[in-house]
Amino acid sequence: MNTQELRQQVKEYIDELSPEKLLVAADFLAYLAERESNRATEELLQIPGFIEAFNKAKKDVAAGKVTSVEQLKRKY
Repeated sequence: MNTQELRQQVKEYIDELSPEKLLVAADFLAYLAERESNRATEELLQIPGFIEAFNKAKKDVAAGKVTSVEQLKRKY
């Protein structure tokens, strides 16, 4: 079963759930999504120099030191 078929099957199951079980399913899906997000964050934090580069980028954005998408399109 491919991803699209699997998503469709899950949607069909959701449509059959009572409100109480739907709440449980929503909580479980939120838990899974959060774990996925946390795992991605942990991977980024393992990259040497990532935190420093990220903090510098935030400062650059706050100071307006950015390049617009339009400028990038023209340059490349």
